[in-house]
Amino acid sequence: MTTPVVFVLPSFAGGGAERVMLHLIERLDRSQFSPSLIVLTGEGPLANRLPRDVPLIDLARPRLRHAWPALIGAIRRARPRAVVSSLGYVNLALLAGRWLLPFGTRLVLREANMPSLSLPASPRPGLTRWLYRSYYPRAHAVICTSHLMVGEMAGAIGVDRKRLHVLPNPVDASAIREATGAMQMPEAGIRHFVASGRFTRQKGFDRLIALFADMLADHRLTILSDGPERPALLAECERRGVGGRIEMPGFDGNPWPYYASADAFLMPSRWEGMPNAALEALACGTPIIATPESGALAEVAAAAAAPKGAVTIAPWGKDFAAAVAELRAGGSERPRPSLLPPEHEPAAVARRFEGILRQIC
Repeated sequence: MTTPVVFVLPSFAGGGAERVMLHLIERLDRSQFSPSLIVLTGEGPLANRLPRDVPLIDLARPRLRHAWPALIGAIRRARPRAVVSSLGYVNLALLAGRWLLPFGTRLVLREANMPSLSLPASPRPGLTRWLYRSYYPRAHAVICTSHLMVGEMAGAIGVDRKRLHVLPNPVDASAIREATGAMQMPEAGIRHFVASGRFTRQKGFDRLIALFADMLADHRLTILSDGPERPALLAECERRGVGGRIEMPGFDGNPWPYYASADAFLMPSRWEGMPNAALEALACGTPIIATPESGALAEVAAAAAAPKGAVTIAPWGKDFAAAVAELRAGGSERPRPSLLPPEHEPAAVARRFEGILRQIC
């Protein structure tokens, strides 16, 4: 008899947390586990990524405060052995309602961001920190994207280390490299950079535009995806006169040709956990320049296949600008050999995840 596991997502948005969860659902061993998915709303570009054999419950209520009763009810009817969630505000809602869930239901919560950086940036930092410290220790398992995050969860949040598990983000390097296809080759004499992520303050694209306004004319930047700050970012490009050097083509379900053709992938984020887009860039063989706040990429740098230059961590400001200015063009080979550490291979990640489920179930 297989173990029923319910996954919970707000939507099929194209973010890293959604991609990770869909990877885990797809690779979960069906001889041991029977996954199903509950979404607050079925909208989003990743909807076609859900395997056909996975039951989907669409609550059709995009706001959590409206969806919470229906979410608890759907879980009660499904009667799973474990519930898996990956975004902080949904995690807290599940923990708050755990006493309404069927007896014996295990809560497996994946944390997507570094608490030391994300909690102070929340609308109510004090309240959010209190909620994390009050509720997260009650989870049966907390999945962290790095050893650095484990330290924060154990220290600042107070989660028992026995309940903390490091699980690398799954990245299908082979599929990504195949999808690069007939990419546009870099123009001679031009250094081309790419960045990707939801257009919000977290991602720091506003300051990246300001940086490029001071760069030489031979620097080009493509920023992929979309989000609420798009109009403001476009206006900032116009105001600074860099519209001809910075393009924002919107969300692309296949961003990897952009990653592979760039000389470097830039991460100007104000906070992250383990950014999937950066890992995908490494799979394309594209080096990364990132702020220290861009998650635990330093751990990836220590394990990367290319020991030098795969990941450059530079504080925002003069150091980051210098790292961009000093980067050498990547040559004509595209895609370059992968720089992604092997522990991110999806099948290996899925086996580790199954081990966590077996341990608590």
